[in-house]
Formats: sequence, structure tokens, C-alpha cells
Amino acid sequence: MTTLTPMMQQYLTIKEDYIDAFLFFRLGDFYELFYEDAIKAAAILEITLTSRKDNVPMCGVPHHAAQNYIETLVSKGHKVAICEQVENPKEAKGVVKREVLRLITPGTIIEGKSMQTKSNFFIASADLLSNNEVAFAYLDVSTGDGFTTIMTGDEKEVVQELLSLQAKELIVSEQLYVLINDLSSIHDFTLSIEQDELSNDDADKYINNHPEETHRTVKRLLKYIEKTQKRSLLHIQPFTFQKREAFLAMDYHSKRNLELISSIRSGDQKGTLLWLLDDTVTAMGGRKLKQWIHQPLADKKAVESRLEIVTSFLEDFMLREEIKEAFKEVYDLERLVGRIGFGSAGGRDLAQLRQSLSKIPMIKQLLVDSNNPTLVTLGQALEDCQDIWSKLDEAISENPPISVKDGGVIKDGFNERLDQLRDASVNGKKWIAELEQKERELTGAKNLKIGYNRVFGYFIELTKSNIHFADETRYVRKQTLANAERYITDELKEKESLILSAEDESLLLEYELFTKVREQIKGYIPQVQKLAKQISELDVYISFAQVSEKHRLTKPVFHETNAMEILEGRHPVVEKMMNNQLYVPNDCILTEDENMLLITGPNMSGKSTFMRQVAITVIMAQIGCYVPAESAKLPIVDKIFTRIGAADDLAGGQSTFMIEMMESQHAIVNATSQSLLLFDEIGRGTSTYDGMSLAQAMMEYIHEHIGANTLFSTHYHELTDLEQTLPKLRNVHVSATEKDGKVVFLHKLKEGPADKSYGIHVAEIAQLPQEIILRARDILATFEQIEKKENDPVMQEMQLSFFDEQPKQTDVKVTENKTAEKVMKKIKKINISGTTPLEALQLLYELQNEMEQ
Repeated sequence: MTTLTPMMQQYLTIKEDYIDAFLFFRLGDFYELFYEDAIKAAAILEITLTSRKDNVPMCGVPHHAAQNYIETLVSKGHKVAICEQVENPKEAKGVVKREVLRLITPGTIIEGKSMQTKSNFFIASADLLSNNEVAFAYLDVSTGDGFTTIMTGDEKEVVQELLSLQAKELIVSEQLYVLINDLSSIHDFTLSIEQDELSNDDADKYINNHPEETHRTVKRLLKYIEKTQKRSLLHIQPFTFQKREAFLAMDYHSKRNLELISSIRSGDQKGTLLWLLDDTVTAMGGRKLKQWIHQPLADKKAVESRLEIVTSFLEDFMLREEIKEAFKEVYDLERLVGRIGFGSAGGRDLAQLRQSLSKIPMIKQLLVDSNNPTLVTLGQALEDCQDIWSKLDEAISENPPISVKDGGVIKDGFNERLDQLRDASVNGKKWIAELEQKERELTGAKNLKIGYNRVFGYFIELTKSNIHFADETRYVRKQTLANAERYITDELKEKESLILSAEDESLLLEYELFTKVREQIKGYIPQVQKLAKQISELDVYISFAQVSEKHRLTKPVFHETNAMEILEGRHPVVEKMMNNQLYVPNDCILTEDENMLLITGPNMSGKSTFMRQVAITVIMAQIGCYVPAESAKLPIVDKIFTRIGAADDLAGGQSTFMIEMMESQHAIVNATSQSLLLFDEIGRGTSTYDGMSLAQAMMEYIHEHIGANTLFSTHYHELTDLEQTLPKLRNVHVSATEKDGKVVFLHKLKEGPADKSYGIHVAEIAQLPQEIILRARDILATFEQIEKKENDPVMQEMQLSFFDEQPKQTDVKVTENKTAEKVMKKIKKINISGTTPLEALQLLYELQNEMEQ
């Protein structure tokens, strides 16, 4: 049995407390990993796996370059425990004492290249309550922004909320861990258990005036942050309680279908509403915009207040440009004070804070001088933080180095003793340069030089060819090199002591002064956070004004009824992607008496785009932005549900049709009369009659029991007859026409149902082989002929004769009639518009065989 060294015993003892993390164990200038940690890390980080003499697997990374390796591990959902030496190895008796100073997790990373400046990094916590409700809290550790809410649902609703927020980590109790563990692996977020809670005294300031049901959730989250970060929570702000009814609710699927934040196709921001609206300058403004898109308002007064500010900026181009120019020199105040609160801010962070605060008086004055009452009010309320700026300007140098321990962070004149030490150090180095010149003259050695290293200090160096110049009465040989000799003199040794002691004391004093300044600034964190919130909102308002002017957007008007009138509406993202091509606008008019549109028309005609543009218009209006239309009279919508597009959830074991039904169920169960429902091609994932029946039943239910504004598109032309039985339903279609045998999509919404599906034309556009296209047209003509005969009175009489109990014809004729009846039933079930050419060929072959039998 191998006996472990004291150092490895120490490693294993520490590792026991961090079983689910990679332990970065500090050894000199490296972080080392051992055993399974080493094997896994070497593979993920693509670094060399070696082993100790006792065959223990190990690998390591330089401590000065560790950040990139840590980020790589964390980005892949892992945790990293940073174990440092906490005593001077020279003074240690036995093994150097080590402790984990921080546990970095996917939800607690606060800096690094992987952190997108315009995105929040949320960590969340949840508790299932007894009455089918969920207490939910989430926090961005890097900014200190925290929120709580109570929502209806179960563990699946928790996951949907996590996905919507793009949260990286969820903190739960052991009981909820069991329920949600499988979902975490499917949806790729880190699940962590925390049983303890922050004490009531420590937690009160974060959850004052919050519903009691949220307290445990917040206290568990904060306890996890305290345990993992092992430092002050000073910069974390009081959590904001969000009433669900104050915001326009959209589930994760609806946000995904509408491509609000990320594109379905590429997963990035291009082609999304965020991509269209983001003309923000600051990182804070970019994050605020994302939050507003995630949670549009559902309060008419609050929405109109935002629109009033946007209008004010829209009317003053020069003011917008001047403020935007000033914003270019405003750094990320939220994350700067986050690092200050954590105690990890360096000199450059404080210099960036000073630079940012220097721009605030000008921004404030521009608003106050605008003569616009709305903007004047904003300017007067703006925190100027000039007391903080003064302290920083007095203490911090103009261009501090990256490391606060390298000197040069504190400004000259801030501290008298530091100035004296710096003077001694600077003058000492000047004296060294003068001594070098003097020795050259005394000895006659022109290439004599005075150098320095940490081992030998200052020395006089002569090359081998010049050592005969050495003054042996004063020079004492210190070191022999291959091609040079190094000497020391009493005079140089004496001055060295003065210079080095001044440098060392200077660096120590400067670091002490810097930490005191940083501690002083901590007291102003709430003031800076308030300013950051104001700047972020100003940035978004100006962005809305810029985008509204650039893309010809219109100010929406809200009213108290549920009627919706959008004239010449457009899909702004699609329009931008088209690069100056003409976008065909369309009206969407829903009244109290007719609030359900049944939309028909061929594939590629624009049905889905029309439906999406209506939802996008509502969302843009309720975040406080102008909208893409000639005019828009809108209600305040409480919820938007969409069932658009087809996607399998292979990991979750769900088919396209099952996903379709689950999303439909969620919408129908949760919608109200103030909601907006978008259903695209319901029932296409099953047989024609099943699909058609489900679609009709859903429309009838929405019409009779919910009464929400609804856009319902379909290829089932039979459903257009519902206009006769559902008073609030109106048929419309997206038009297309044929020209020289080719389909031309007009993309224009017109009254009434569509007359054709143009499916074969779409196949032709997709460039299926011409042989298939021609054959499909022949088959379609046959089907249309059969349908025409079926509707003929004589044919109908023949069909009735199939069921005659006393057939007058021969037995052979009866058999023929039965065969014909069987074939006719199959033909009636065929969904022509939903049948591919190859499927049509197979069907025709089967029918022909049956007729010949």
C-alpha cells in the first residue's frame, strides 16, 4: 500500500468538500489537478496528462494563465474550486496551509472573456409551493441585480423560466433536485443542491416587503452565493418582486417561435427582434433592452410613460447624438461596482469608474437644458456621483497598470510618505546611472555596465576581454559567467539597500492606500447602481428613438377594449433582412365582434410571417417602442401564446405532433380574453381527419370559452365553412396567382378563403425533378376529376346505392360496388395539399391494384 505524502493527504482532505468540482490546487506557480480531476481536465482542456512518482495522474496550468482554462471548464457546465496557499512557504512549518478561496460555478462567474457584455449571467433558485405555485428567484452575481416572483406551475414551469432567462445554474433543495435532475441534463443547465439558508437578519435587507413565500428561495440562493464566493455580498441589491400580471406573459416556446432573443436557425442574435432594436451604446443598456424584451409591460400607464420619453428623444436628433457620444466613454458601471464589492477591482477598474462619472454632469446638463419637460425631469433625477469622482480623481493615477501590486496606481501628491519613497527610488536609480558613467571614466572600460537581478541585487559587469580594467582595490568579485565577470563595491552595496528598501516599502504602502480607497468606494455602491439603472434606461430610450426613425416606425395608441387595428403592418426583422427589397404590408383588424381570423393560402405565401408580425407589433408596443405600421390601435395584451413551426424534442422523447399538442394545451388552458393566440397549421402531424377534427374543436373552444384575439392558419380548406357557424370568425387568405404556369406569391392578405394550395408549384420552386412535377400534376388532375364526380348528383346517387340492403344487380356487380366504395373512402381521406408527389404516386399505385383485384 502506497503511503500518501502530507501534501497529497492535504489535497484529498480538501477535495472531500468539493466532490462535484475540479480542484485547482496551488503548487508554486501552477494549479495542479490530480486523480479523476486530472484525467477529465486534461481531455477537456487539451493539456498533457502526466503522473507523479506514485503513479497518481496529474496535470497543471500556470496560475497567471488559469483564467482561460477556468472559463473553458465553467462554460461546459463544470465547477472549479480555487485552492490557494494562504501562508508564506518560507515561514511554513511542514505543509504550506491551503484553503479554497472561491468556488466558480456556471452561475457565479463574474468576469472573463466568456461573459458577453450585453448579457446577464443569471443564477436561479426555486421552491414548489403547496397550491400548484412556484417561488422563483434569480440573480446576476456580476451586477447584483436580483428578482423574485411567484408563478403557477410545477418543476416543468421552472425549467421553462430558466430557458427563457438563459440562466446557467439552478439552486434547489434535495427534494426538488430529485424531480428536476433529468430535465437538467436534457436542457443543459447546472443543478446544485443547497439545504442551508442565509440568516433572517442578514437576508432582511434583500427581501423587505416581499411575499413570505419567496423568502426561503432567496435565502437559499444567497447562502449558496456566500458559500461559493466566500466574500462580501455588499454589491447585491435588494431583490425586486415582480407581479406576473404586471408583465406580458410569454412562455419559452412562444419567445423561441417569435425569435425575440435568438434565432431558431443559427442560435445567434442576427435575425431577431433584439438584433433589430439594439442600437444601445453601453453594456448596461444592452442588458436592459434584453430584460425589457423578455418582459414587456402589461400596464397601460407604464407603457405610455415609456412611449412619451421615446417621443421626446425622437423629436431632438442633436440631443440624442450628443448623449450617445458621451455614452461611448461610460463603462459598465454595474459590473465595475460588482468587482469593487467583491474586492477584486484593480486600479484600471477604478480609473474606468472615474472616467464614466466624469461624463455624467454633461449628460445631466444636456437633459435639463432640452426645454422638454419629460427630459428635464429625467435630467434632474439623474445621480451625478461627483463626490465619488472627486475621491477617485484625487487618488488614482491617470493610467494605472493591470496589477495593483506593481506600483503606479496611486497618484503623486496623494500621500506624502509615498511621494518620499518614490523620490528615493527614482533618485536612487538616477544615482545608479550616474555611477555607471563615473566607473567607465575611472576604469577606462567603455562597455562597463551596472545591472540588477533578484538574486544578486545590483552589480558591475565587465566582459572577459575587459576584466583587466577592474579596480581590484574597490571591486569584489560576485559572480563569474561564461563571458563576463560581475563585481560589487561598498558604495554600490550601500546605495542598493536604500533603493530596494524604498521600492519595497513604496509598493507595500501603495497597495495599502489602494485597498483603503477601494473600501471607501464600497460605501457609494448603491448610489452608483442607481445611476447605472438610469443610464441603462436612457440608453434604451435613445435606441428606440434611433430605430423608430431609421425603420419608419409609428407610435401606437392604446385603448381599453380588446379590438386591434394595425394598418399597413410589417414584420420589421424580415424587412431589415430583405435589404431594401419591397416588403408587402398587411392590415390586421380584429373587433369585439370579429376577433378570430382563419387564414388560408399556399405554402410560402406569408401566413406565418403575417401572424408573427402581429405578435411582434404587440411586443414592441408594450416594451415602449414605436411599431412597424402606418397606424396601430391596440389593447393591452396580458399573454401571447404561439404554436408555430415544427420541431422534435428528441432528447425528451417527444415527437413533432406531441410538441404541437403540448404547446396547444398550454395555450388553451392558460389564455384569457385579453390574450393573443397564434396557431399555425394545427393537426398537420396526424391523419387528415384527426388533424382537421382537432383544429375545428380547438377553434370552437377558443371561440366559445376563451374569447381571445386569435390568428389561426390552416391548409384544411374544409374549416373555412366555420365562418357560417362561428360568428366571431372571419375568413382571410394570403393571395397568390398563376402566370404562365408559374405561381406568383403576392403576400397580400385578402378577405375570404383561398381557392388553391399551389403545393405542386412550391415543389417546382424547390426544383424537384421535372418528371415528378409532371406526374404529380397528372395525379392531381385525376383526383380533382374524382372530386368533381363525387359532387355530381348522379354520382351521389350511385354512392347511396352502395348501401342498398336489396341490391338488384348480380353478385359480381355487388362486389364491384363494394370495391369502388372502399376505394372512394380512401380517396376522400387523402389530403391532397399535404401529400408529396412521391406519396401521391404510391397512393395511385395502391388504388389501381385494388381496382384490378
